[in-house]
Amino acid sequence: MAVNEVPGAVLAARQWQLVQALAAGLAPPQAQWLSGYFAGLGAVLPAAAASGTGPGPASRSLTILYGTETGNAADVARAAEAAALARGLAAAAVDMADYKVRQLVHEEDLLIVVSTYGEGDPPQPAAGFFEFVEGRKAPKLPGLRFAVLALGDSTYEHYCQAGKRLDRRLEELGARRISDRVDCDVDYEDAAAAWTQAVIAQIAAVAPQGAIPAAVLPGSAIAAARHDKRNPFPAAVIENIAIVGRGSTKETRHVEFSLAGSALAYEPGDALGIAAENDPAVVAALLGALSLPPDAALEIKGQTLTLGEALTRRFEITAATPRFLDYWAMLSEATALRQLQDADRPGERAVFLRTHHIVDIVRRFPVGAVMPQGLVSALRPLQPRLYSLASSLSAAPDEAHLTVAPVRYALHGEQRSGVASGLLADRADPDTVLPIYVQANPHFRLPADDVPIIMIGAGTGVAPYRAFLQEREARGAAGQSWLFLGERNFRTDFLYQTEWQAWLKDGTLGRMDVAFSRDGQEKVYVQHRMRERARDIFAWLEDGAHVYVCGDAAHLAPDVHAALVEIVASEARTGCEAAEDYVRSLQADHRYQRDVY
Repeated sequence: MAVNEVPGAVLAARQWQLVQALAAGLAPPQAQWLSGYFAGLGAVLPAAAASGTGPGPASRSLTILYGTETGNAADVARAAEAAALARGLAAAAVDMADYKVRQLVHEEDLLIVVSTYGEGDPPQPAAGFFEFVEGRKAPKLPGLRFAVLALGDSTYEHYCQAGKRLDRRLEELGARRISDRVDCDVDYEDAAAAWTQAVIAQIAAVAPQGAIPAAVLPGSAIAAARHDKRNPFPAAVIENIAIVGRGSTKETRHVEFSLAGSALAYEPGDALGIAAENDPAVVAALLGALSLPPDAALEIKGQTLTLGEALTRRFEITAATPRFLDYWAMLSEATALRQLQDADRPGERAVFLRTHHIVDIVRRFPVGAVMPQGLVSALRPLQPRLYSLASSLSAAPDEAHLTVAPVRYALHGEQRSGVASGLLADRADPDTVLPIYVQANPHFRLPADDVPIIMIGAGTGVAPYRAFLQEREARGAAGQSWLFLGERNFRTDFLYQTEWQAWLKDGTLGRMDVAFSRDGQEKVYVQHRMRERARDIFAWLEDGAHVYVCGDAAHLAPDVHAALVEIVASEARTGCEAAEDYVRSLQADHRYQRDVY
């Protein structure tokens, strides 16, 4: 049988697609293990199922849609897909960015896993799906059953807003809930697993199918070999150097990790996750404010730790959350904190949480005696931080490079630093070992080698473009490349200057426009340079160019988007609405991709 031939007499088309998708990512040892697994599975399945006389295909389809920026929602959706398939349900996990919205009217059971980005916005790759569902063209959905899992960050005012929007809108369109929406904070894993189990069980109860016996499910035989968020790789720092000149008004560093022995692989556009530890000085300050000893014993999920170890490696101890606010309001009985708990004060509560770290709250509203176990129950798990990779494996085998601008700021009379960026800047000398993993970013990918690309970034937002050009140079790509780079000062902040110039010289980089905002009397940003090159940008777009934007979500991304729409409107001699449609079509065709933070 040919490799691509669908064995229709044995497998349904969807089953064959799943087999092909799985096989594409397997290493030879994994394929051998699976061959034995399926041989054993055939021996234990009921005879009726093996002979084809058992239950037929599921009577209802199950689609699991996910919208994500960092990959968390995708992980949950794929786990739900696996759980559904194990129940014998015909399930498929689909990225909202790739979903054909006209299919929505034909869906029967729909699970949605979506994160919230920024101030209540959907993830950028899911923007088109939201626009359709919330627009006038959305169909009535009386035959649809649905459930929503919303991922978010409770320190933001519009917590889980994207999930809330879809939950409300599907109800307005006439769909019926399988279960109530569940909102998850950044420590979402346990709640997401419980939601998955409960919802899949409800769906399977309506249309029970011949499930694969749990005793022969793969478990962790394959997953254990992978390094990921739950099993990071201890990587040694190779190099950590400042890449700004003397007198710069900012701090930017180039950090290199060794991946030797990890089997980790990544593509240009992916991110590196750092499982950072809290600064020992911050831990000591919090313990001092609480008058608690670092050697106090704790039980954390069946493991005995000291309080000092837990605060260093396991819990967020800087950013305050509503969970901690509730806990400290109960202990302190402070009127000001109790008032912030009122449902009609979300804005005030969000401002307070942004302007107070946990230690600030402890100092401002002191409590006589705090139990260590109670304290950690009010803290959320310490989350990894993601950084865009600034290297290509084609140019730097067994290495991962980052471009890091440490977060520094003053708060309540003290200098504060970001958890991971402060670690990388201050305590990650060469040979320091840090836990890392690769986070795939399928929505920020190079096109075919002959396709032109326009790369727009400011500050550390140029990191993935260094990876892009390393990859294109290694592959001898013929497609033209154009870089718009923004920074503060030419003399001190021209990040990777000699590398860009070398690529310009050898033709890997065809064009480069720079904007150094503080070199002149008037500030000039990348969007100004774009407008100056409007005719050429539009010509590149008409020639099939892909556009990439990386950097600040609050200012750079909307300003560049507005400039792009303005350029299309001007050069195509069309109205603003038609220009917006043009840009939206670029997004729908994956020709306009953003990695913003």
